[in-house]
Amino acid sequence: MADNNPTSNNLVIGDGVTFKGSISAPGKAIINGVVSGELIADDLLIGQKGKVSGIVRAREMDVHGELNQDISCKDHILIHSTGRVSGSLEYSELEIQRGGQFRGDMKQR
Repeated sequence: MADNNPTSNNLVIGDGVTFKGSISAPGKAIINGVVSGELIADDLLIGQKGKVSGIVRAREMDVHGELNQDISCKDHILIHSTGRVSGSLEYSELEIQRGGQFRGDMKQR
């Protein structure tokens, strides 16, 4: 029986959840808690309460919370007005809304 649920390969780390280690999500990773370590996803959404630190790799990134350390975004990263990104960022397209913050080194592919 085929799994036709389009959200079946998504990952959600809820508010109040802390995770340390390595995560690989083939779909979308939605982070509202705290993740430290390595996070690889196709599409990464960090909620306003979300905090991600470590080695982070994704095709698309949507940052409402915090993203820190070694970040590589294959396509597009959007730092919203509440978003704070710091560390080393490699990206193709970067968009920062008014109020959004970036500190560190950035390199466009």
